[in-house]
Amino acid sequence: MPKANLFNMAGENVGEVTLSEAVFGVEPNKSVLHDSVKNHLANCRQGTQSALTKGEVSYTTAKPWRQKGTGRARAGYKGSPVWTHGGVAFAPKPRDYSYTLNKKVKRLALKSALSAKAAEEKILVIDGLAVEEIKTAPFKAFLDKIGVDGKALVITENVDEKVVKSARNIPGVTTTTATILSPYAILNNRVLVVDKAALQKIEEVFA
Repeated sequence: MPKANLFNMAGENVGEVTLSEAVFGVEPNKSVLHDSVKNHLANCRQGTQSALTKGEVSYTTAKPWRQKGTGRARAGYKGSPVWTHGGVAFAPKPRDYSYTLNKKVKRLALKSALSAKAAEEKILVIDGLAVEEIKTAPFKAFLDKIGVDGKALVITENVDEKVVKSARNIPGVTTTTATILSPYAILNNRVLVVDKAALQKIEEVFA
């Protein structure tokens, strides 16, 4: 059974938590993880790039010189894609890059990402993750005590404004809730700092 270290808000290791085999103990599927990350990045694209085609550039359509006898190559108009400042052949236009994945694929990707972190022992469970006031320094000190070094994802059961605002100015630290976890966010962070209540929610929803 996969396990994770349990800490209190004082940063002390107070034991271990047994993780759900159905969520944190599956064999990571690299292909599905790749598909999920690719889907996430595609859905994030704005798709606002645009260029002018040869029919849209503002140029005269008059023939630059006569067809024969000049010794130069044949030329029809200055807006041709082969001319400098001419139109773009197969110009990109605004489009929607987003697409959906099968629900079972998304769930397997999430379980694969969580299981990979559990296997690497990069999941830290906090018994009652909460802060009394919105302060960055105490929260940073807490993360240092539990050994968080680098990018970390803090997962709470519900949106906790005090935790979100205390963590948002710490470089590399992001926050989310148990019900909107994404494989990309999990893989993009080195450590998962999970509230014990959020852990129970994850196992309840995704088991």
